[in-house]
Amino acid sequence: MIVGYTTGVYDLFHIGHLNLLRNAKGMCDKLIVGVTTDELVSYKFKKAVIPFTERMEIVRAIKYVDAVIPQETMDKMEMWSKIRFDVMFVGDDWYKSEKWHQLEAQFNEVGVKIVYFPYTKGTSSTILNETLKKLRNEL
Repeated sequence: MIVGYTTGVYDLFHIGHLNLLRNAKGMCDKLIVGVTTDELVSYKFKKAVIPFTERMEIVRAIKYVDAVIPQETMDKMEMWSKIRFDVMFVGDDWYKSEKWHQLEAQFNEVGVKIVYFPYTKGTSSTILNETLKKLRNEL
């Protein structure tokens, strides 16, 4: 059985999120999704629009997702030591970044493959938030 893992904030759930989860599930038998806690989101000086417990429920309801867990740390190796996934799915906006280059080396040592999926052009939570701000300012 191939266990896959991916993480995200999943705030303002959109087609890019759905594409990633659908594609990930197509490459593993069991897909575990880590949803970033509100506390962890705040380290980036950001705040999620949708509360953590609701984001967990939204992701849990997606048919491609087999299990949802809180992402309380950015340490991907710590999560691997807890759930022992075989493949990790990431957006290609991280491809060739220094952080992920190091993670690839660490995961390679334990036999974990990293798969980068194309970022969905034209949509993101950031774009949605900016659009909402503009709309609200026009009212």
